[in-house]
Amino acid sequence: EDGTVLIYNLFCEFKRHFSMGNEVLQNHVLDAKVFHTEYGTGVAILTGAHRFSLTTNIDDLKLRRMPEVPGLQKPPSCWAVLSQDRVTIVLLAVGQDLYLLDNTSCSVVTPPGMSPSAGAYLQMAVSFNYRCLALFTDTGYIWMGLATLKEKLCEFNSSIRSPPKQMVCPNCGPPRAPPWAAAVSVMVLQEHQWCQERRFVLDEDSYLVPELDGVRILSRTSHEFLHEIPGASQEIFRIASMAPGALLLEAQKEYEKESQKADEYLREIKDQKLLSLAWPWAPPSLHRASAGPLLCQLCQAPVVPVSRACQPRCGPHPHGLMLTAGLLGGRSRCPPMCPTRLVLRRLYPLAIRICEYLRLSEIQGVSRILAHWACYKVQQKDKSDEEVAHAINQKLGDTPGISYSEIAARAYDCGRTELAIKLLEYEPRSGEQVPLLLKMKRSKLALSKAIESGDTDLVYTVVLHLKNELNRGTFFMTLQNQPVALSLYRQFCKHQERETLKDLYNQDDNHQELGNFHVHSSYSEKRIEGRVGALQNALDEYYKAKNEFAAKVS
Repeated sequence: EDGTVLIYNLFCEFKRHFSMGNEVLQNHVLDAKVFHTEYGTGVAILTGAHRFSLTTNIDDLKLRRMPEVPGLQKPPSCWAVLSQDRVTIVLLAVGQDLYLLDNTSCSVVTPPGMSPSAGAYLQMAVSFNYRCLALFTDTGYIWMGLATLKEKLCEFNSSIRSPPKQMVCPNCGPPRAPPWAAAVSVMVLQEHQWCQERRFVLDEDSYLVPELDGVRILSRTSHEFLHEIPGASQEIFRIASMAPGALLLEAQKEYEKESQKADEYLREIKDQKLLSLAWPWAPPSLHRASAGPLLCQLCQAPVVPVSRACQPRCGPHPHGLMLTAGLLGGRSRCPPMCPTRLVLRRLYPLAIRICEYLRLSEIQGVSRILAHWACYKVQQKDKSDEEVAHAINQKLGDTPGISYSEIAARAYDCGRTELAIKLLEYEPRSGEQVPLLLKMKRSKLALSKAIESGDTDLVYTVVLHLKNELNRGTFFMTLQNQPVALSLYRQFCKHQERETLKDLYNQDDNHQELGNFHVHSSYSEKRIEGRVGALQNALDEYYKAKNEFAAKVS
C-alpha cells in the first residue's frame, strides 16, 4: 500500500526492498503489476491519484511517472504493460475507451475491427512476447490482435457477461501465422471453465501462468500445460496424411510387424527424395537404436551413430521441472532456459551437466553457472573468509568468462569486506579491482593496485578520488609514500592547478622547483611590478637551493 517493493528469491529468503516514490506515501497503491522485458524485471503501479509510475529494471532503479489521463476520475477497469520497440508503455481501459500512455503523451486508441456493440472493456491480457493482445468486454466479446493495435487476428463471443477470474494471452505464433492460430490461443477462466471454441472443465480452482510457447495450469493437486499442437505433428497424425513424416511412421509400424509394406513406404519416400523432410519431423519413437540404422540403410542414407541420433532418456530424479522443447531452447535461438531455472534452484551440478550435454559455449554455460555458485557461496556465514575465498578459487581457477570482481561485489553487499578483498586478489584486471576497492573505502590499496597496473588513467582516477576524500595534509602525505602517483599528480597540477603545485613544492622544501615555478609565473604577470616581484621570489628560492648560476641568470 505504501509503495514498498520487497524482493525475495525462490527460497523465500529476503534480498532487499525499494520504494516506488514519495507520491505513493500520500495516495497509496491501488494496483500493481510485475512485468518482464529485455531490460529485466519491472514493476508498474497505479496510485490513488489515478497516476501510473513504473520502473523497467528493479536492478537498475529508475522511476518514471507516466502522463496523466485527462478527466480520469475513477480507476480504470483494466490495464496492462506493453513493450514496443524497446519502449515500455501502459494501455488502460475506461468504459469503452482505450488510452495509451507513453513517455510523453496520452492518446486514445481504437482496436481495428472492434464491433461497435462490443461493450465496455473488463479485462485485457498481453502475450509473453508482447506481440499479441486480447480484450474482453462486458458482453462476452473477445477481440484478439497485434499489441500495436494495427491488426485484428480474430474475434468471438464467449457468452460470459461477468468479469473473468483471469485471462491470459499466449504467444500467437510467427508474424504470418493464420488467424486460427491466434483464435485457439485465447483462454478465459471463470467458475472452473475454459471458454473458447470448446470448453475444458477443471476440477478445482486453478491459476494460469503464460509461458514462451503455452500456458501452465496450476492447481493445488495438478500442473498441466496447454499449448498449440505443432504443425509437424498435425501433418504426421492427420487422417490419410501422405506427409513424409507420416509415411516414415507407417514404415516403422510395418517394420515392427515384419511386413514387406515397410519397404514399400520407404521406397516411396526414397523415390520422391523426401527422406530429408521425413526424418527431422518423425515421432520420437522412430529415433530408436533398433529401427533407425536399418531404415537409414534401406534408404541408402548414412547410418547415424546412436549416441548422436538418440537423446538419452532421464530416469527418476528428485528435482521435477516440467519444460517444453521451447523452454528448453530446442526450438529457439535464445539461450536455453533449463540451466537458468536449475541455477535459480541452486542445482548447480545438474545445470553444468545439461550445459555440457547441450554443448553450450563455456562462457554461456559452465562459466555462468560457476559464477552464480560463487555468488551463493559468499553468502554462507558458517565458513571463514579464507576458506570461502580458497574454495572459490579452487573451483573457478582461470575459467574464461568469470569475473572475480562481480563475486567480490556480492561479498561486499553481504557485509563481508575482507572476503571481497581476498577475492579481488584473483581478479587479473586492475580496471575491475580499483573501482570496487574505492567503493569499499580502501583507497590506499586501490592506489597501489592502480600503480601496479601501469595504467596512468587508472592512477589519476584514484588520486582525484583521494583528493576529494581526504583533507589536504593527509592527501599530500599519502602521495609522499607513492612516488609514481606523486609524479603524475604534479604533471596534472602543472596544467590544471598551479597553486596546488606550489603547495607541493613547499611541503617538500623543493626550493629549486619553487624557483622555477616563480620564473614561470612571472611570464603570466602583465604589470612590470608583478614580474619583478615574481623574479625576486625566484631569486630567493634559488639561493636557498644553493644554485648560484640560476640566481644570477634570474
